[in-house]
Amino acid sequence: MLKVLSGVWALLIGIVLIMLGNGMHFTLIGLRGGIEGFSAAELAVVASGYFLGFLSGARWTPVLIQRVGHVRVFAALGSFMSAGLIAFPLITEPWAWTILRVLVGFSMSGIYVAAESWLNNATTNETRGKVLSAYMIAQTLGIIGAQGLLTLGDAATSALFIGASILVSVSFAPILLSVTPAPAVTMARPMSLRGLFEGSPLGTVGIFLVGAVYAIQSGMAAVFGSQIAMSANEIAFFVAMLFAGALVLQYPIGWLSDRLDRRQVILGTALLGAAACGLGWLAGSGLPALQDWGHWPLMAAAFLGGGMTTPLYALLLAYTNDALAVEDMPAASGGLVFTFGLGAILGPLVTGWAMESVGPNGFWLVVGLTFTALALYAAWRMTQRAATPVEETESYLGVLPTASAVTVEAAGAWSVDQADNDTGDSR
Repeated sequence: MLKVLSGVWALLIGIVLIMLGNGMHFTLIGLRGGIEGFSAAELAVVASGYFLGFLSGARWTPVLIQRVGHVRVFAALGSFMSAGLIAFPLITEPWAWTILRVLVGFSMSGIYVAAESWLNNATTNETRGKVLSAYMIAQTLGIIGAQGLLTLGDAATSALFIGASILVSVSFAPILLSVTPAPAVTMARPMSLRGLFEGSPLGTVGIFLVGAVYAIQSGMAAVFGSQIAMSANEIAFFVAMLFAGALVLQYPIGWLSDRLDRRQVILGTALLGAAACGLGWLAGSGLPALQDWGHWPLMAAAFLGGGMTTPLYALLLAYTNDALAVEDMPAASGGLVFTFGLGAILGPLVTGWAMESVGPNGFWLVVGLTFTALALYAAWRMTQRAATPVEETESYLGVLPTASAVTVEAAGAWSVDQADNDTGDSR
């Protein structure tokens, strides 16, 4: 494993630093927004702005790379992102923050495309699975670590925003000083939503719903914590639990998905996510039986709920790959990223409205109903199509919801190759 990572260590270190800065800013928005008196609906629009920019970046960054190259695009977007992060405390207005979030989302999406292109180019079919797994772990650890850094400052000042900007700026040094030239990005035209739905109805609907859940958890969790009067440290720990769950539970869920009907695993995972939201609702409602436990039931709900979201995304990608021909996977990758982005834009908006209507627990209500909708749809699809035999399915590989189409396509190619090798070995 060490030999495999020796050629990509600089990229992984850079990604950890980027995620430290980006992870800090996600939670800071909720913390500082609460201090400034922004409503849940206003912060929901701000949260959605990031994913609007992210979706736009996924579309336009490959075009920019083809015109001027990886290095220039990577450096330019890094500069824009660093400037955006440091500008948040300068104009504390919802409209200004929404614009800045669009800019940061666009820049971050482009950074992913460029970095993941380098990463993919530095691997072979034999090493790609290990490298992509290490990449996923590096990103998740960066986000979790960012929550710890938030405890070192005061969200009411500019210090934490400046720190996030510095981390992003520094992150590009190990990457730009060590990466080898990457080939031009040649991404297939995304498959239409209709074509994607016809190929894999559950995959398409599921990715849309998971996009909503992921955006709500990452963009509105700090808003929820602020509205129920959690301390800044408690909010940081609450957000960290969302991603810690994903890190811990990714492997066991993936192990099951390679041995059972994937629809059953999707159904079970979605139901567990809904159950976690039920626990969060009860804890947030002040149920007497849970009051003696303080905020620990909420932390447990975050761990389990967040722990279902990322594996669900990877499960749905794998399930979609099972249903498609190999030659359709590149186009499907772009379509799936687009579908995820649509859900991610809408999720926080619905949650902001719900939190304005029913209070902070609107956070758990929307996430729980979304998990439930996915479970019900998976159960219905199981009655409409026969299960693919386990020996004919592709291999599962953990992929984060924020991955660009580059990694989604690479993960699909690795899964097919791995499944072919396993079939050959069994013969």
